[in-house]
Amino acid sequence: MRKEEVLRMIDAIHRERGVDRDVLFSALEEALSTATRKRMGLVEGLEVRINRRNGEISLVAPDGTVSFPSAEELGRIAAQTTKQVFMQKIREAERDKVFDSFEDLVGSIVPAVVHKLEGPNVILQLSGRTEALLPRSERVPSERLHVGDRLRVLIKEVRKEGSRVVIIVSRKDESFVKKLFEVEVPEIAEGLIRVMRVARDPGYRCKVAVYSMDERVDCIGACLGLRGTRIRNINDEVGAEKIDIIEWSDSLEELVQNALKPAKNIPIDHIFPDEEAQSVFVLVSEEQKPLAIGMGGRNVRLAARIVGWEIEIKTPAEYEAELLAAESGDRGDRGDRGDRSERMERREPVRPDSGRHESPEGGSPRQAPEAVPEPEGEAAPADADPVADSAGFADEDFDDSDFPKAGEDFPTVPDHMDDDLETPDAPTPRRAARRASTVAREAPEPTVPDAERKPTEGGDPNQEVEG
Repeated sequence: MRKEEVLRMIDAIHRERGVDRDVLFSALEEALSTATRKRMGLVEGLEVRINRRNGEISLVAPDGTVSFPSAEELGRIAAQTTKQVFMQKIREAERDKVFDSFEDLVGSIVPAVVHKLEGPNVILQLSGRTEALLPRSERVPSERLHVGDRLRVLIKEVRKEGSRVVIIVSRKDESFVKKLFEVEVPEIAEGLIRVMRVARDPGYRCKVAVYSMDERVDCIGACLGLRGTRIRNINDEVGAEKIDIIEWSDSLEELVQNALKPAKNIPIDHIFPDEEAQSVFVLVSEEQKPLAIGMGGRNVRLAARIVGWEIEIKTPAEYEAELLAAESGDRGDRGDRGDRSERMERREPVRPDSGRHESPEGGSPRQAPEAVPEPEGEAAPADADPVADSAGFADEDFDDSDFPKAGEDFPTVPDHMDDDLETPDAPTPRRAARRASTVAREAPEPTVPDAERKPTEGGDPNQEVEG
């Protein structure tokens, strides 16, 4: 091989495959050294050197530099060995380059073009000649792709397999939606707004909880954009998948209220967290229950993933029926429902500063203000009888036989007496359910016109009777 041909070959491969020139020279030197040692016998220290400037090839032996043998002297087999080793080194160099380029892009979004379809899997072409695999498990079920389609994907994994690099991409991962918001909403990229949590049912619905690091910035309005331009760009990428943008809150009750949207008008005092069971019980109206649960329970499942606790939704009528069943004496049918009801009747709402509910990153920087302590009541006179003053009866009315002896437990309060112990500061599901039922029962009854009234026999003609 002449010197000019060596230089032209190196330049051509460098332009076509993007491999560094020094890497190509080293690969060719190693390939020629391997072929020469096989042709001339195994000689220790035998190496081939190529001049980077003029392409001259020289053979370095342990006893000094000798001239490189001609192609005729090496033979056809040695030439074939040189080609095989050289191409293998080029593929390894390309693999290392691709791996180094995309290893740092794991978790990022890149543009891609559908190259071909292989059964349930899709082969995508990224920048240059790099191919990526979109497996069936990372595809949106309702999405239909065709050759030539342009789309954006999330790089999920990059690994080496033999002489090639395997790049796994995803359009189903929740981080895909999060990265789309970072690309489309500059306030998120700048750190003014933080995406706290994403819950997604790919192809159907997605909930994104955002939090403003600056009180002057409207986090929901910024994500929507002027006339909805920003959220429209994200919707174009995820197709028919509906995206709900909700505001993150340090208060568990407020977060549940926001997460259950599109359900509306859920009062805070109708939300009852159970810290011990890591669950939330919510009372909603008959009209809002289908919206709160969603089709196939999808909305409440996504809301539970946003909150991090299980969410149970019932109407006041359903909760009243459950209490009646639990109080009817059929313990076998009551089961856990009675125990849960008793726990919930005694439970206080979770406050923002209680530390029971934290953001996924250890809490938001803007801490909620501390709760203002309630004013203490006036002290009772020293000579006052605490029993008579608090319960409303005198000492002679008190029978100490009913009082528990030392070591005995106080009797529990029956469920039907818990309404007397309720306070406005500690609402319960029963109070909320009964309040809703009372409003419906106390609706004014229709009046009967005077013309339709019928007098009774021998009675007052103005007395109303049923027709």
